[in-house]
Amino acid sequence: MGKIIAGKTSDILPGKMIKVSIDGRDILVANIDGKYYATDDSCTHSGSSLSEGKLNDRTITCGWHAAEFDCKTGKLMKFPAKIRDLTSYNIVVESGNVFVEI
Repeated sequence: MGKIIAGKTSDILPGKMIKVSIDGRDILVANIDGKYYATDDSCTHSGSSLSEGKLNDRTITCGWHAAEFDCKTGKLMKFPAKIRDLTSYNIVVESGNVFVEI
């Protein structure tokens, strides 16, 4: 398993999320109260970019059809149909840098 830099801690402020491309994958990195989490950026319902949606506490809401995912685990929280959970990734913070473990 390797670590890939996603950005600096100063780039991802509390309550914010960004999209990074790592090894051909779009990954969402979010800061929730100073802790960082990473999941797939593509909604498993429509493929839309979740980083263009909303982050409220630990809930990511897709901007297209309002599917809700838990940012910490990638689990589907709310949607009218059963869709696949997101893949979640481990985060490591070192010397002000945020790394995603792939």
